[in-house]
Amino acid sequence: MPDSTKSFNPDHIKNNKTTKKQPKDSVCGAQKEPAVTLQTASGIPLKSLYTPEDISDLDYNRQIGLPGQEPFVRGVYASMYRERSWTLRQLAGFGPAEETNKRYKFLLKEGATGINGVFDYPTLRGFDSTDPIARADAGRGGVAIDTLADMQILFDGIPIETTSTSLVTCQPICNISVQSMYFAHAQLSNVPLNRLSGTSQNDFLMETTVTVAPEVLPPRYSFKLSCDAIEYCTRHVPRWNPVSFSGYNYRESGCTAIQEVAFVISNALACCEELLRRGFDIDSFAPRLSFFLSAHNDFFEEIAKYRAARRIWCRIMKERFAANDQRSLKFRFHVQTAGVALTAQQPLNNIARAAYHGLAAVLGGAQSLHIDGYDEALCTPTELSALTALRTNQILQMETGVTRTIDPLGGSYFVESLTNQLEEKIIALLEEIEQMGGVVRAVETGWIHREISDAAFEYQQAIESGKMPVVGLNCQRVAQEELPMDLFEVPETLRIQEEKLEKIKKERNQDQVRRALDAIANCCREDGNLMEVIVDSVKSYITVGEISRTIKDCYGTWNMPLF
Repeated sequence: MPDSTKSFNPDHIKNNKTTKKQPKDSVCGAQKEPAVTLQTASGIPLKSLYTPEDISDLDYNRQIGLPGQEPFVRGVYASMYRERSWTLRQLAGFGPAEETNKRYKFLLKEGATGINGVFDYPTLRGFDSTDPIARADAGRGGVAIDTLADMQILFDGIPIETTSTSLVTCQPICNISVQSMYFAHAQLSNVPLNRLSGTSQNDFLMETTVTVAPEVLPPRYSFKLSCDAIEYCTRHVPRWNPVSFSGYNYRESGCTAIQEVAFVISNALACCEELLRRGFDIDSFAPRLSFFLSAHNDFFEEIAKYRAARRIWCRIMKERFAANDQRSLKFRFHVQTAGVALTAQQPLNNIARAAYHGLAAVLGGAQSLHIDGYDEALCTPTELSALTALRTNQILQMETGVTRTIDPLGGSYFVESLTNQLEEKIIALLEEIEQMGGVVRAVETGWIHREISDAAFEYQQAIESGKMPVVGLNCQRVAQEELPMDLFEVPETLRIQEEKLEKIKKERNQDQVRRALDAIANCCREDGNLMEVIVDSVKSYITVGEISRTIKDCYGTWNMPLF
């Protein structure tokens, strides 16, 4: 029996190439390339055919290995989906907390295995629902959370001690409030923090680069808040992933697969350096760092992207940070299928798009997966759309057979070659960011903004020119199309939140409110860990807006560089 763990033999490949003749009139056999160079979505040139020669220098043990073993290219767990399927974590959130609570329970009843809660635009940007700047968006894009009372309603009747919860608190200014409210809700429900499991996005690039709002915190302070949450969870909530570096949202803004991975890893490296500076050992927090990536249209590039990311992360954690805990070396990630790839035209086509996006995530080894609803290019998903997306996830899991074999594309000449090329380009971009002083400096100078804007422009040009075909949008269009479905209407939210806030502000203890906000301000001035203070402060029912305003008064705000 040959030893399958040995490196590929270049001599064997060379001999195979010289002894086997290819048909002269066969395009693939003669290795003829098309007149127009084909390439991946990220611009990597594609050959017509891949052979052993394309991976002749591949070292199996060092560059691929076995599932659950370094460098984790074939998956972060030894048995992967054969024993531990991905979490079915469907995104949900709209209107007041009462309505989203019903949607959570509906999805859990229908087979979802985790909660993926998204918050409305005011909450994400640190405003109360009633703020004049934000009131028109109350309940839109997610659920409205103004105080701890909303959080208690949102999870009423849901056993948070046994339910894994993802809080889509992208911006640290939002996360520091909402995550604190979730933890405070647990404490008031007599659920020990060490029993909670879940994830917060908590990504400072979201606040300063992607979903920029009025009165954004300066990058270094937004970054500090993100690291405060990591420190707090390391000390008190050991089963919680305190950050999920949100490459998905960078991708939705227009960046390439290469930029998506480079930006999340550069962000993670900066957090590692900061936590080390605060006196933590790398293995005390790195096992809980997690990532959030997109599954976009270019099927094989997406799969290779996930594999390359795992190899890069493993190497960096081992060589740069000398991590000893194997969990620190594992690049664990959640995937959401690409919302930006969905079309408002012929929206039922999006079921097929989201299904193959989800398949790419699974073949790439994702730990959890949200599949988009077919109507998300038009509105918040209806109950039918959300159920169809969940059923798509379950069909992948139960009917396709993809859980039976670990990393079935491993060893593919094409996939391994593409993985290598993506790794090389991602590392080059990482080094460029390091040379300019790290990711915080790259944000402060506007460099990351320019990179994303340039990539987004090229992507849009490709669609408008027809170079990138999009069925139903720039080809195979239907004249005078009628929507084959009803659109979701967001429940009335502003009036409900106004009534709640008026009642809470009338009934809460004003002395406790003043002390809570003073404690937050003092913590800012003393450069303390804000989450240590805010978890207790929210129990006085201070609002998201009051917390954010206090922090901004201390740290100031920042205007994105113009270029």
